[in-house]
Amino acid sequence: MQDLVSNFSFTDFKLNGFHTLEEWRHVLFVVYFLMFLLSVIGNSTILYVIISFRALHSPMFVLIGLMAFVDLCSPFFFVPQLLLIFLFDFNSISLAGCLIQMFCIHYSGSCQSTLLLCMALDRYFAICRPLLYHKYMEFSNFLKIAIVPLLRNGVLISAVVCLAGRLPYCSNLIDHCFCEHMALVQLACGDTSINNLVGLLTAFLVPTVDFVLIALSYLIIFISVLKSGKAHLKALNTCTTHIIVITFTLIFALFSFMLYRIRNNISPGSRVFLSTMYLLFPSCCNPIIYGLRTKEIRHNFLKLIKHKNVLPL
Repeated sequence: MQDLVSNFSFTDFKLNGFHTLEEWRHVLFVVYFLMFLLSVIGNSTILYVIISFRALHSPMFVLIGLMAFVDLCSPFFFVPQLLLIFLFDFNSISLAGCLIQMFCIHYSGSCQSTLLLCMALDRYFAICRPLLYHKYMEFSNFLKIAIVPLLRNGVLISAVVCLAGRLPYCSNLIDHCFCEHMALVQLACGDTSINNLVGLLTAFLVPTVDFVLIALSYLIIFISVLKSGKAHLKALNTCTTHIIVITFTLIFALFSFMLYRIRNNISPGSRVFLSTMYLLFPSCCNPIIYGLRTKEIRHNFLKLIKHKNVLPL
């Protein structure tokens, strides 16, 4: 049996994520298309506003712009193919394509986590260490801070993808609408304990560590604000925006991670839907949250609209 497994392994797969929701195919197409459209328009607008106004070139708004760029790219890694599946049942993908998609999706997710950590550090220096803010948050020093977690993300996710690429596969039906790590690995014939271990290690060293550092930063910020009275209440409003984004992101990420690792009665279609929301929901909500709650972005967006309206046709 082992010789048979070693001599044969599927290299072409079918994404079978929404097969239990066939009757909802057209409704799901509309939902995902509208969310994709909202993500593209919203994040493109945020990027355009931040690039257009020099007043928004400070570290905090650069970080928001980078988040908008990541949120703009992330849906392109799986939503267009998902829409083709709904319309034309185009659900085939090669192993190489699957591994590339897996890396892109997981790396973009890790970048979201890292950017949220950088935003928390930005608020920490702005509120708790204002005299050191320009020293640590100027572009060259910011790159030194950000490069370590970005390299960490790349190394760990590359290890996860490479290990998945070495497995022999006895089935080619991926119970997902994109190449999620555990959805692919559970099709393997051989021992997957090292894959599970590295996957858990990556989940611990990337989102978990980032979340602990983010929580610690905001705890220190809140203590500092409470001690200083009303002096930093305006700055605290920005922190509230970040916390809203982090909360939604972590809720969907937790569901996506745990549903493949614990026994549950959730239907496959619902599980896949929750996994896609982990990637797509923040991409749709982040520009709305930042655009509405961040006064400077909202003000400059309205200024841009007004300026465009007075231009001669």
